[in-house]
Amino acid sequence: MGQTSNEGAVAAAANPPLFKPLRLRGLVLRNRIAISPMCMYSAPDSVATDFHLAHYTRFALGGAGLVMIEATAVVPEGRITHGDLGLWSDDQIAPLARVIAACKVQGAAVGVQLVHSGRKAARQRPWHGNGPMGEADAARGELPWPIASASAIPFGEGYLTPEALTPEGIGAMRRAFAAAAERAVRAGADLVEIHAAHGFLLHSFMSPATNTRDDAYNGDFAARHRFAAEVAADVRAAIPDDMPLFARISMHDAAEPARPFGETVELAGLLGRNGVDVIDCSSGGIGGHSASTSGKATALGFQLPDTARVRAGSGMKTMAVGLITEAELADAAIRDGRTDLVAIGRETLWNPNWPHHARAALSGPCYADWPEQYGWWLERREQLLEKIRASSG
Repeated sequence: MGQTSNEGAVAAAANPPLFKPLRLRGLVLRNRIAISPMCMYSAPDSVATDFHLAHYTRFALGGAGLVMIEATAVVPEGRITHGDLGLWSDDQIAPLARVIAACKVQGAAVGVQLVHSGRKAARQRPWHGNGPMGEADAARGELPWPIASASAIPFGEGYLTPEALTPEGIGAMRRAFAAAAERAVRAGADLVEIHAAHGFLLHSFMSPATNTRDDAYNGDFAARHRFAAEVAADVRAAIPDDMPLFARISMHDAAEPARPFGETVELAGLLGRNGVDVIDCSSGGIGGHSASTSGKATALGFQLPDTARVRAGSGMKTMAVGLITEAELADAAIRDGRTDLVAIGRETLWNPNWPHHARAALSGPCYADWPEQYGWWLERREQLLEKIRASSG
């Protein structure tokens, strides 16, 4: 006999789209929930510490399918602050490998986001002011360093003026991204992500607001996006064929003159042709912070409509980010085909067990999804609570 409509509804509720596995090349994610890369600015000498071990492992324990390690600089000059992680040296591999291994033991896949922050480099940690470094930072032993970008245009008043990256410098950066990707592989990462958003180095070449070059890296769409495409191809060649490659892009520059949205869709396709598997859809950053952190967000899941446009227009898989805080919203976004993954950020700092709680909200408690050391206790707690509710009802 065929399945009745009620049986189908029960089955769908028991297996929400948000919790269906996703295959990306040789990697299978246990669900569609990713932890968005969030800088912690807490890595002495740019090396992962016990803080990072505890910080990231709790997300894996919390049930995320993918844990993304924060923006990790490919060269020392590419750091945002003195507290950023780095992968420009083999000495940085083992401490990061320890963090990655702990997450994978708990069933999560792990990605490493690679970045050069361009003209937004050499800044204060957020809790020290989030601006240009000054006397107070020098007193802490934190001094600025020379920075580079597409053109010699500072991020804002009081910020360092970057040096326009030379063709030789572009070649060196391409090699640095590829070398850092190789180190991420050696550290045990399941995937890598290229950060080409938020006004950082690769994004600065794309935007007319920050690119005034007179060479082959400025002009039409192909010229302004050439650097990002080259880095994608270089990183693709540096990692195993069965390893997925992500790229984070800004769908909107949030600056004038701004790229038309059609270029965003075209960029997604270009990156796909150069080996990228998933487009991580964010926005902003050229003239300020990303859209999610700048106070410009207008609603929960405010970037989902544009993410859906990128997915439909380019044929690429996408990851959506931006105030996705409710399980029902995340599940509907997957079910309706607006995105393939949802990245949860600050909500998981508030509640690192968000994935487990989302599963409960969508289909009832499922303690088999929890680490067995937790699920054993929680299932018996639920039974006790049910008895108490029944007796008091």
